[in-house]
Amino acid sequence: MRLFTLDEKGKMISYKEIKFKDENRESDLENLLETNPEYFFESSKILNIGRQITTNLNSFIDLLGIDKSGNTVVVELKRNKTPRDTIAQLLEYASFIENLDYAQLNEIYQNYSGEDTSLEDYHQQYFQNESDEKVSFNKFSKLVIVAQEITKEIKQTAQYLRKKGLDIYCLEFRYFTTRAGEKIISSDVVVGEDEFIRQKIESRSLPKVNEKQFRKSLDENGLKVFAKVFSFAKKNKLLLRWGSKGFSLNFESDNGFVGLFFGYPPESVFKQSIYTGFEEINKKVNNPEELVEFYRSNLEKLDFFATAKTNLKWVIDSEYNDEQINNFLKIIEKVISKIKENGLHTSSGGIMIT
Repeated sequence: MRLFTLDEKGKMISYKEIKFKDENRESDLENLLETNPEYFFESSKILNIGRQITTNLNSFIDLLGIDKSGNTVVVELKRNKTPRDTIAQLLEYASFIENLDYAQLNEIYQNYSGEDTSLEDYHQQYFQNESDEKVSFNKFSKLVIVAQEITKEIKQTAQYLRKKGLDIYCLEFRYFTTRAGEKIISSDVVVGEDEFIRQKIESRSLPKVNEKQFRKSLDENGLKVFAKVFSFAKKNKLLLRWGSKGFSLNFESDNGFVGLFFGYPPESVFKQSIYTGFEEINKKVNNPEELVEFYRSNLEKLDFFATAKTNLKWVIDSEYNDEQINNFLKIIEKVISKIKENGLHTSSGGIMIT
């Protein structure tokens, strides 16, 4: 494949094709696809939930994603030609992923994103799925090979596996530079449905935001609400755990911590909002049923919390007065008091964020 641009006189000028491996490491290819998961498939988005995941055989999965239906997407990247063992590697990874349950996928996602939000809730917002029907995670798997050159052996084997019912895809890309130093990537699906990728280089892992960055991203309505939330957190010595987009507000004790609610900025898939943490309470607090019912019923009386599957959400898209915000924080204060009375399970420290 050759690419051309037209100058002002209509003359065709060829782009220079170069080998991706000559200027880039394999991690650069990971960055490219990690940053642009929506371009894995033309007809469906992919939610990345993990990178360089260690399997039970001490091998490493380049990227792991989830599609709209909850199916896992296992991605193997090669910055040059595909070696003969590429499909063997991919099948090994698939055999590991097939045995993971939702809790394990959720742990992978939370470790990767740095968020305390559950995979189920983030998946719902990412794909804008408002249905109450629960997604069945990891029922099927898609296997994807991305390389600068898919060799004939790999292409033939992948086509054979597709005929036998395995959902496998091969994407081949070309790498060009212009005279001005602009980098261009074109792609072609050589096995599977039409797919494409676009280039955007970013860092290896998702960086966590902090309070200053979070405040800067808010509009005036959100700033008023969250300013009071942060003051409340400092006054009551509550734990703020920051993720790549937002934060969780946690009560901390000797036995660990429990998430009270989650806060998100406008550009998040959750919009500018506060989400409850009923799952955290159910999982970590002793005798949680009565407490969750108290929490839920009191928030519903405020009239600005709406149902979000098993949780409640407050989308902060208009102005709220001091009394409304303070009434919300008074409920949180009572919830904390009840958590202290009930106590936390031993070893309720949650998932380690690395």
